[in-house]
Amino acid sequence: MPQPTGPATAPRAPATASSPPSAPPPFPPQSGPPPQEALAPRAPVPPAVSEATRLLCVGVHHDRAFREAVLDELYVHEERFPAPSVGIDAGRVLSHAVRARNHEVGWAGGIVGLWLLGLIVSGGLLALALLGSVGLVVARWIRGSGSADTGVGLVRRAVAFYVRWLSRLYLVYLFFAVVLAALFLGGGTFSGGSGFGPGLSDPLGFARLAAFLTLLVLAGIVACVALRRGQFARVVSEELSPSRFPHAQSDPAETTAGPRLSHLRTRLRAEQHQPLVMYEEDWPFRGFGTPFHTWSLAIELRPRGEAAPVPLDNGEILRRIVPLVEALRVPSPRKDPAAAAAVIDRLRELRLDECVFLPADGLEWRNGAPYAPDAFAAHRAAALEEGGEARRHFLRIRVGGWDEELVVTVFVRVHTQGGMLMAEFAPHVLTPVRRGYRLAEREARRHRALSWPGHIAWALVHTPSSFGDSVRTLGGWLWGELRRAFAGYAGAPAEGPSAAVRELGTDEDLSLFQEMDLDRYLKTIQDRVAGGVRTALREAGWATDEFDQKIIHVANGGVYIDSAKDSAIGIGNDNKISHTPGGKGGGKK
Repeated sequence: MPQPTGPATAPRAPATASSPPSAPPPFPPQSGPPPQEALAPRAPVPPAVSEATRLLCVGVHHDRAFREAVLDELYVHEERFPAPSVGIDAGRVLSHAVRARNHEVGWAGGIVGLWLLGLIVSGGLLALALLGSVGLVVARWIRGSGSADTGVGLVRRAVAFYVRWLSRLYLVYLFFAVVLAALFLGGGTFSGGSGFGPGLSDPLGFARLAAFLTLLVLAGIVACVALRRGQFARVVSEELSPSRFPHAQSDPAETTAGPRLSHLRTRLRAEQHQPLVMYEEDWPFRGFGTPFHTWSLAIELRPRGEAAPVPLDNGEILRRIVPLVEALRVPSPRKDPAAAAAVIDRLRELRLDECVFLPADGLEWRNGAPYAPDAFAAHRAAALEEGGEARRHFLRIRVGGWDEELVVTVFVRVHTQGGMLMAEFAPHVLTPVRRGYRLAEREARRHRALSWPGHIAWALVHTPSSFGDSVRTLGGWLWGELRRAFAGYAGAPAEGPSAAVRELGTDEDLSLFQEMDLDRYLKTIQDRVAGGVRTALREAGWATDEFDQKIIHVANGGVYIDSAKDSAIGIGNDNKISHTPGGKGGGKK
């Protein structure tokens, strides 16, 4: 497994009292090359060890809904092609999703077993506690995950608040009642006078024994809840720590996979980064994020002078664009070579390739996709000039900022037909991984720092809802296994992706710095693409005045970034931007 490059500049230690006033403050490191490699091409961080992959792996341990969505798409539906994994390794996320589910199912089975044991030995006392546990789960369901800004959302939150606290007070009352019963009820002895406790023939003595057994079972449940949380905190803070995560060969999720997971993961890794994109007809760009200022322009091809112009095909125009875009990887000239060596701009990690989109409909089997290099070359050669509808060729330009958390992918397509030139520019943006996953990592480290009374207190607070949560976990696992075994997905005709792992774990908001970087990436790439088209036209003897006017109109539209929340981000004044709620990506104009 290739290792990520080291930081371009080592972080400095904080200034002490004896430090000179000019000592620079510490700053977070950014992955980059050592200075002597500054002018050489620089590869991005490998997807399997990117920060985005690490946070998504944290997410499948922390977020049950996200984990179930990943497993449904990649583990249950074997017939679906995976969406392109931009900047991540979906195979590693899948490995952690399976491992997290196995952990959860194991703990859930133990907790449900203890609850059922308690129902038997407690004489029905624990059945009363189940009512409160179910009430807490119902309160969570009533509250939902929708916005509280609407009237319905406020009502649901108010009802959930009432049900939740009513259940909590009921459980507190029941707990103290059981403790009092265990301490003060009954007398007598076992079997008529052994002196060890209440007599079984005494109703009050039996109630006291049931109370003792109830407390014993509850102690076991509390221990399971505490140990389950401790295991989660250890996995997140140790196995998925920034220092250990890059060493994939020591990741237990990678080394303990069963035969089925190993097979699915191998096939997934062979498909997820292919230049041939097998897409679902309704959402061809699924996996690349939200459409962002997609524009196209058409111009009449007119000779610039008296001489006959050279005919231009699509491939020739793209060949003029490529070197201009590739030049963005090179730092601008500086007086001091050391200053050029220190440049760690993410444009230096820009990736540029050609891709072909093919519809998945019509393929009988998933393994029938033409991924072989010679098959892709044939599709590329045919799609480049044909201008087809279902099969499309694009020049693909990608920049992964913020350790692959902000990913900008620009698709460029040119087509000449009937004396007209059509240029298409289709950027897509993947916003950062959910902030909740980063916060879950902090919470896990904080939890491990608790004293033993703190661990017990945490477990006591979360024990009442443990039965409902465990039943839900076991039900989801059983449902998924039944569907996998009997729904016939493994032998079904091939389908395009229904969801993308990266999009499922995406936040909708950008920080101001990220918005500024996004603006810079897009403006820079757009200018170079336009320059390539202009150069190709001019050198071939075609007039460029109409193209210059239209591209200036696009550029002068300005950039306005308000928020990525609940909508795509608009560039210009007269844009039509489609957005898929929930981060599903893709979109149609």
